[in-house]
Amino acid sequence: MPIPTALTCLSQTMEPQELMADPSALDTWIHTGGAWLIVVLIALLANWIAKKVIVRGVSALVKHTQTTWDDLLVEHDVLVRLSHLAPALVIYIAAPFVLKEPEDLIYVQYLRRFANVWMIVAGARALHALIESLVELGRRSDSARAKPLRSYAQVAELVIWIAAAILSVSVIMQRSPTVLLTGLGAMTAILLLVFKDSILGFLASLRLASNDMLRTGDWVEVPKYGADGDVIDIGLHTVKVQNWDKTISMIPTHAFMTDTFKNWRGMTESGGRRIKRSLHLDMTSVRFLEDADLERLGRIQSLKPYLDERTKELAEWNQAKSVNPDSPVNGRRLTNIGTFRAYIECYLKELEPIREDMTFLVRQLAPSTEGVPLEIYCFSGEQRWKYFEGIMGDIFDHLLAVVREFDLRVYQQPGSEDLRSLMAQSKG
Repeated sequence: MPIPTALTCLSQTMEPQELMADPSALDTWIHTGGAWLIVVLIALLANWIAKKVIVRGVSALVKHTQTTWDDLLVEHDVLVRLSHLAPALVIYIAAPFVLKEPEDLIYVQYLRRFANVWMIVAGARALHALIESLVELGRRSDSARAKPLRSYAQVAELVIWIAAAILSVSVIMQRSPTVLLTGLGAMTAILLLVFKDSILGFLASLRLASNDMLRTGDWVEVPKYGADGDVIDIGLHTVKVQNWDKTISMIPTHAFMTDTFKNWRGMTESGGRRIKRSLHLDMTSVRFLEDADLERLGRIQSLKPYLDERTKELAEWNQAKSVNPDSPVNGRRLTNIGTFRAYIECYLKELEPIREDMTFLVRQLAPSTEGVPLEIYCFSGEQRWKYFEGIMGDIFDHLLAVVREFDLRVYQQPGSEDLRSLMAQSKG
């Protein structure tokens, strides 16, 4: 720590020979030097007592309390940073008593300015640590966890350090902070350019929070940045997203206001997760059901009520219309694909995880070159990824196995084994 001593003062007015020839001057130098040595020792002692005695004592006391907020103060070194005020206070108070001569007044002023700046910086560091501890406390609270606390904290920290810088310069220059602020007003354009990202991030954080568009823990997809995962931190400049492959994507906060993103929170809060998948059937396998087919399919317990009801309904309709039964084209008849669709509905309704109070469809989409898509559109009450995929896999495992019972074929492009079979048949 650079501390001017009496030797510096005396060397400006007296030569070494004069100093040795004048015993009173030597006594003054020894007395002043000894006084400063005592001040330095007291400052070091104050620093030791603050850190080793007071901070350790308070930390040990905090560990035995049941509250958590005081533990966070210790973990983020708030007390340690406050202890740095002790030596600065000692120097600030002791300077007038050590340098008593009129010509030493300028050095007293410099020392006090130095001590003031020291205390401002130490106080700013302590406030910075206090804000970090409050953010951590908020993350542990259910009511505040979803708020963009990190963004607000970074704004507060930025304001604290700007204020500390202005106060430090004003103390060193012995000018009012308002004078510096007036000068900063003329540099508004430059400041806006320097802090452009901070301003955009702060405004975006306010809009995200006010509209409840993004929370910590939300599952989001941001295609532009290749992000797909959970939000783990919302900061002033960036939002951290942990992707499902455990990588971290850093996305500018203002990008959530200018670019498209998908938030899956609605799915989580709804209590259901959508199943939307199609089974492609070969169109050439679609046909009407014969009496033998109805008898065979009637042995399926879940399907029998449907067949009984529909058979009766169609028979009454055909009789009322005097339909000629000689041609299957006449009147209304059951088809294997329609019956299979009805079977899927009955099968899904018997599954416990499927929620019937939400959208529940088994629909036929437009035919294409890949066959007739039979799409399942419903919601599972199980939202956890692992179990959800298991439920969806079990459903389609079963449907692929039973589709032959309806004399239907699943469409797929010819594989290498199909080509080998065709070649073998052609050679034979």
